[in-house]
Amino acid sequence: MLTGVRMVFLGGDARQIEVIRKCSELNASVSIVGFEDLKDKLVNISRNKLSPKLLETANCLVLPVIGCDDEGKVNTLFSSDSIELTDEHFAALSPKCTVYTGMAKSYLRKVCIQYGIKLVELLERDDVAIYNSIPTAEGALMMAIQNTDFTIHGSNCIVLGMGRTGFTMARSLQGLGAKVRMGVRSEEHFARASEMGWEPFLTRDLEYEVGNIGLLFNTIPTMIVTAQTLSKMPQSAVIIDLASAPGGCDFRYAEKRGIKALLAPGLPGIVAPKTAGIIIANTLVQLILDGKKIRGDGE
Repeated sequence: MLTGVRMVFLGGDARQIEVIRKCSELNASVSIVGFEDLKDKLVNISRNKLSPKLLETANCLVLPVIGCDDEGKVNTLFSSDSIELTDEHFAALSPKCTVYTGMAKSYLRKVCIQYGIKLVELLERDDVAIYNSIPTAEGALMMAIQNTDFTIHGSNCIVLGMGRTGFTMARSLQGLGAKVRMGVRSEEHFARASEMGWEPFLTRDLEYEVGNIGLLFNTIPTMIVTAQTLSKMPQSAVIIDLASAPGGCDFRYAEKRGIKALLAPGLPGIVAPKTAGIIIANTLVQLILDGKKIRGDGE
């Protein structure tokens, strides 16, 4: 149970609703900011405006998956009011407070260091990222089906990057009967891709591998699908870029060539917000409970 834990949630999308519900059900004291337009009834939840006073007694400050931008602005899908975190707000936080988010940008990292506040990026954890790769892959498959006139079964597909998302993406394509080639950057990943039944190649050779592809899924967050590579791809190919914005594709040149290239970050929150929210909620709750045990707090 989270009895005695005071939590403040700032903004977010439908994923955040699941996290709020879970924490409230476990008897945490929950205050929410930026949910004025939310129609769902949340029981035993306090709706507030952002202020230093609200944050003074918080044990946990929970931000959206993309915490805030480099000016401190927080995404508020369920409110027309803007939320902006300032130095005054961070100064009000107790040194024992922990800030949780999915991924932190430079501003949030810098200000947490400045005020000695612990920052936890949940999507940096292997367990969260692996679970999260499932709705990401399903969303990418949905986009592929919507934007092609051929079946995934039997199609020539390339997946770039054999990280947590890339691995799940390739396995999902393989399960649907696609011919999967995997672009990797290490000999270790080359061997693993081969063992999985995918056709591996080194990403430095990408331009020589794209001549007959139907679908390309990129998970590498650096410019890898360059104009030179795009010039050798069929115009009928579809690119789905799953890397964090701005992605790893030269979208301007792709448009010039008539190649459909789609940037698709944040798919879990779009295609499966309930599942994605539960993944985040379960991990967040476990981290808080582990922290209570370490401090010897009562249940």
